[in-house]
Amino acid sequence: MKTAIVWFRRDLRLTDNPAFTAALSCAEWIVPVYIHSPHEESPWPPGAASRWWLYHSLTALDLSLRERGACLIIRQGDSLRELVRLVEEVRAEGVFWNRLYEPQAIARDRQIKAALRETGLCAESHNAALLFEPWQVKTRAGEPYRVFTPFWRSCSQLLAALPAALTAPDCISMPRGVFEGFSLAGLDLLPRVSWDLGFHELWQPGETSALVRLEKFCAEGLAGYQKGRDRPDRASTSRLSPHLHFGEISPRQVLAEVNRCVRENTQPGILSGAEVFLRELGWREFAHHLLYHFPETTDSPFDPRFSGYPWVEDASALRSWQRGETGIPLVDAGMRELWQTGWMHNRVRMVVASFLTKNLRIHWREGARWFWDTLVDADLANNALGWQWTAGCGAVAAPYFRIFNPVLQAERYDVNRDYIRRWIPEVAALPDKYVHRPWTTPKSILDLINLRPGRDYPSPITDLQSGREAALAGYRQIQVS
Repeated sequence: MKTAIVWFRRDLRLTDNPAFTAALSCAEWIVPVYIHSPHEESPWPPGAASRWWLYHSLTALDLSLRERGACLIIRQGDSLRELVRLVEEVRAEGVFWNRLYEPQAIARDRQIKAALRETGLCAESHNAALLFEPWQVKTRAGEPYRVFTPFWRSCSQLLAALPAALTAPDCISMPRGVFEGFSLAGLDLLPRVSWDLGFHELWQPGETSALVRLEKFCAEGLAGYQKGRDRPDRASTSRLSPHLHFGEISPRQVLAEVNRCVRENTQPGILSGAEVFLRELGWREFAHHLLYHFPETTDSPFDPRFSGYPWVEDASALRSWQRGETGIPLVDAGMRELWQTGWMHNRVRMVVASFLTKNLRIHWREGARWFWDTLVDADLANNALGWQWTAGCGAVAAPYFRIFNPVLQAERYDVNRDYIRRWIPEVAALPDKYVHRPWTTPKSILDLINLRPGRDYPSPITDLQSGREAALAGYRQIQVS
């Protein structure tokens, strides 16, 4: 084959990119293209934080391509129409891409593959996003898994047989000529109001940064991961989630680096840290497994009983939660971290989600929508699994209705009060005893530090105990209905 198009989506890397490697192996010329078509992902088009990351990730990918003699062509509009146009322009004989697993993407890609093949073109799709295809791992009865532990046990038995990660090419031959396309600026991905300053301080999108972050975490954080991963006050997690979502790094690369670190590192805790960390990678696999087999779970409860749960509509409480103004320090700290950085520690994600769905009894879909717009690692499969798991209506193995107490969680995981003091400076001057529950602070201390409850920092918008009781009552109601 003379010329092949590589259609980039959320596989924005050159290393371990199966579609890119396949095109290189059978074509003399390669034409890399990204087609911006958020309307095709409706009703879940990328949120604002995701668009910010996408802009910088595409910039990094284009730079990597240019260093090897090529460039990224940017198109916008209907994917099939733009691919057909580009095929005609460059006289391509094949189109290669890596698979996506969201319901809308699956339907679109099937249509595109069929349409291209009908014209005699080679149209190939590959797996670049997951360790295992969602249809590859099954129960003994041939059914999809519904519980994580047996799913990951089954996956673990297959890990050793995975092929090695593919290497990136040193050079890329691209047809000569000027091809029509958009500039990245023309896609309107960046915010018009500068709310992204905190993003720049924490993140550097792109394949190179993803590899640096992975290597640094394995060298410095893996040994302490088992004990440190629940501490939001420490940089004990990998923060690879946005890099994985946008395909700047592959799960096979992560697995290989973790295994290499275990072989070569003698630090105490390295083996247990690796096992726990890979289990978290397994949760990502499980999320996509569930979404593929149960696509309705983006909007409907996995447990159908929850269709009758007595959710509460409270726009004022929802707004307070979104703004980090609930009066519950750990909840507010998490929501402010999210707004300023596009990210939130996983332990805190569970706490803020539990507070919204259990203490306030606001529908989990409201939280899912907010996370979708504000997280740089917003992923449809992970978002649906996480929110449904915390709300109690998802693939939950626990035989009880889990409700996180945000005060007890703060006392256990923010022992030194550093996380809350960082994100809620209003309460930073309080004695340690009152930081996690400022509403119990004696007036004499409040006067001394000039803190006015309800004005400088909100009073709690709900009573935790009564909210818990109402949530349990709602759960009992759907159990008997």
